[in-house]
Order: sequence, then structure tokens, then C-alpha cells
Amino acid sequence: MEPVVIASEHPLVAHRFAHLRNQETDQITFGRLVHEITTALAYQAFRDLPMVATTINTPVARNVTVEVVEEEIVIIPILRAGLGMVPALQEALPVTRVCHVGLRRNEATLIADIYLDAIPQDLRGSKVVICDPMLATGGSLIEVATMVASRGASDVTAMCLLASTDGVAAFDEAHPTVRLFAGAVDPELNADGYILPGLGDAGDRLFGAPVRNP
Repeated sequence: MEPVVIASEHPLVAHRFAHLRNQETDQITFGRLVHEITTALAYQAFRDLPMVATTINTPVARNVTVEVVEEEIVIIPILRAGLGMVPALQEALPVTRVCHVGLRRNEATLIADIYLDAIPQDLRGSKVVICDPMLATGGSLIEVATMVASRGASDVTAMCLLASTDGVAAFDEAHPTVRLFAGAVDPELNADGYILPGLGDAGDRLFGAPVRNP
């Protein structure tokens, strides 16, 4: 299994990604681009969903056999930036359940601390997608994938807007059976663990800079 599927190899996704990276792109446009790129990722990631036969009536024929998706997908966004990917997944997938997890990066150690865990304790038999827009060092995504696996999930997909090559390697080493889909992959991390050339802080560009309480 390839360690990552890169959506920006498609020219229409690459075009949108160029505008996503641009520091001049405003907040509303940035959110729309995240939505469109996430939709493209969803169509790639879930092209093998099982189908169930049913019958419908069309305007010109009765009892026509068609196939539909009935399986529920558990969407786990890593707060807060992961929330920006949820609406597109809910629109693309017919049956979903959203369960939140919150991780805060320790700026000194670059290790993620969990501050919210609303993931079900029993995920056996569930199909899960974890949303983490920025896969830099890989710490947050690895942590959540480990949590999900410990609760019985065996069919897990990870979805990112942007990853680093180091982050992809670290995630693949930790979770080689989890499928990873990314909008693009960049070659470097700076000394603070941010992706270069990157697109900035996805959470801030989606929702505005957070209030820093003393």
C-alpha cells in the first residue's frame, strides 16, 4: 500500500491548492477551497464503499434497480482546524456520525496533549475517517489513530489538506495499515515544526486567530 495518495496530482485540485497557499486569499475563499479539496479527497478515499441494491421509480419508469450507500462513516475531526473539513464530508457521504477530539500542541516539545476525547469507546466494525488538515511532524494524527485502533476500529482512513514528507514517513511507520489521503505533500519542516512552503495555520485561516488568555 502506498503511504499516501496525493490529490493535487489532479490539475483541478492543484489549481485550488495554489490559491489555498496564497497569503492574499481571504477567509471566506479559504474556507470554500478547503471544502472543495476535501470533497475531492472524499471521492478518492471512499470509491470502494459497499453498495446496496434497492428499487425506485423514475419519471418515466417504475421499479428501477439502483445501488445506494447505507454504511455509516464515523468522522473524527481533530479540533479545531479539522472542523473545516467536516461539512464537505457530510455532504459527500450519505450516512455519517461526527465525534470530536481535541489536541493542543506543546510548543516546547511539539508533542500533542489531549484536552477533549469524545470518540466512542467501542469502534469495532466502524468505518472511520480522521481529519487533520496539517500533517507536520505527524504527532497529532498518530495519537488519534492510535486511540481509534485501541477502541477496535480496523477500517481507518486519514485525511489531510497538507502533509510533510517527514510527517508522512512517521505516520506510515506508526500506522502502516491506515490509508492516508492528502491534498499535497511539502518537502520541509522548519525549526518550529511548521510545513514549508506550507499554507500557514489552517485553523487561523479558517476561523481567525484564537484569543490568547494570560
